Amino acid sequence: MQQDEMSFWDHLEELRWTLFRSILALFIFSILFFAFMRGEQGIFNAVILAPTWGDFITYRLFCNAGMVFNIVSDFCDSAFHVEIINIKMATQFFMHLTTSFWLAFVCTFPYLMFEIWRFVSPALYENEKKNIRWVFLFGNIMFFLGCAVGYFLVFPLSFRFLATYQISEAIQEQVSLDSYMDIFLMLIFIMGVVFEMPLLSWLLSKLGILHRGYFHKYRRHAIVFLLIAAALITPSGDPFTLMIVFIPLYGLFELSAFFVRPAPKDDDDDDEALATA
Repeated sequence: MQQDEMSFWDHLEELRWTLFRSILALFIFSILFFAFMRGEQGIFNAVILAPTWGDFITYRLFCNAGMVFNIVSDFCDSAFHVEIINIKMATQFFMHLTTSFWLAFVCTFPYLMFEIWRFVSPALYENEKKNIRWVFLFGNIMFFLGCAVGYFLVFPLSFRFLATYQISEAIQEQVSLDSYMDIFLMLIFIMGVVFEMPLLSWLLSKLGILHRGYFHKYRRHAIVFLLIAAALITPSGDPFTLMIVFIPLYGLFELSAFFVRPAPKDDDDDDEALATA
């Protein structure tokens, strides 16, 4: 049963306080990250620039895995290091600001989603509120999991290949701060969004747009597409590295299929006929 209806001005006042609390949380966390960003052991050196060194945890794990499976691995080069250069005078300061805000947004993401839920919840029925609670919880977990995969897997593998690739030995490779941060923020945020695919599939299923039959019908197409995507992310040609990226992406596809409604009976019969044709 819905609560008593609120007037337009009540909604406006509630929206104002929702925005105020959200902006305040972002502001506080941005200041905290700004304060701890610099220094030898600061966030920028210890976390953001960590993939530029050969002792980054992902490189060490891939090196150890290569030894276990008797695979020659380029990740065992402990001398690997990429210098990041800056060519614009104000870039470092503005990068300090934007990176602090971006990290604040990622860390406050669950709270921001909670504020959105609290704003819309008075208009929902009790059974709808239960579904929304589950959706926000699952969405937050998948977003952070995607960001972690982006930071520990997708970005370092892509960065290591691109930073060491040479079309000619006459060209000296220098990676600018702008270029590094653009790829760093883009890949990690994109992976956070990609990991929301099961949630998006569930919502489309609730709207009657998507059902499980589509996943059965296009599974082979999806496997080829995901293999190509994994190859683009890790273009080194190493099959072990390729599979490490492909498996999480394919797992998302199957998890999305699990969360959607079963296909209607007629569609199931059609899919089986196409599969046996």
